[in-house]
Amino acid sequence: RLKIHRTLSCGKGKALKGAMSGWRLKIHRKRPPKGFELVEDALDAFDEKMKEAVEASHEGLRRNETIWPVIKYHWLRNRHIYEAYYKKKIISRELYDWLVRNKVADGPLIAKWKKKGYEYLCSTMAIDKSASNFGTTSICRVPLAKRSQESQILPAVTTGCVSCASCDKGVPIWWDGAFKRSDLLFEDEQEDEEEDEEEEDDDDDEEEKDSEEKKVDDQGEKEDEKEGKRGEKRKDIDGEEEKQVPEKKART
Repeated sequence: RLKIHRTLSCGKGKALKGAMSGWRLKIHRKRPPKGFELVEDALDAFDEKMKEAVEASHEGLRRNETIWPVIKYHWLRNRHIYEAYYKKKIISRELYDWLVRNKVADGPLIAKWKKKGYEYLCSTMAIDKSASNFGTTSICRVPLAKRSQESQILPAVTTGCVSCASCDKGVPIWWDGAFKRSDLLFEDEQEDEEEDEEEEDDDDDEEEKDSEEKKVDDQGEKEDEKEGKRGEKRKDIDGEEEKQVPEKKART
């Protein structure tokens, strides 16, 4: 009976680990500090996106391209933690250190973000010169203005990042588009973006309305011009007829 119980317990443990997301395995049976629930949902969401990226079809992609989405969501997850502590001040130092210590947060990457010129670094791989054939950093570290026209839209082979140079706008710019604040999954910023989108839609509706009104006004002006020209023609015809009447009388 003891042997059977141990086997069942072992099987249950494997099933539990299989059901857990990556970051949850790192903190399994560890009690998080107070305030963990403030980042928990976002961490789960990023992990789910990573999982979807890994399980997605990779047909037609090069080997390096298959990991680009994972690197992007890794960046977003860590940026969420970084801004939750350093910018928004919604989590404690104790919780932040706990996340770094348990490798839920990427300590080396976040440490780079605190240095000038590396504020939006896409990955530590981008500055690892030993990983380059020429002993240089990735192309994404070169500002767009300093690149040739051909290389301006090329993503780095290892990370999929087009640019993470601090002087470029909208960085990091990934192979599939520029970084958006709403991607960080902060509820307040998502609400603001939704309001902005609604305002943009309202502005578009107003522009369409103004455009339609302008078309109507232009059409009215054209009709008035035509009517004016017709009136002038009628006057000319009437004038010609009035001239012709005295001439006929004189002849008779």
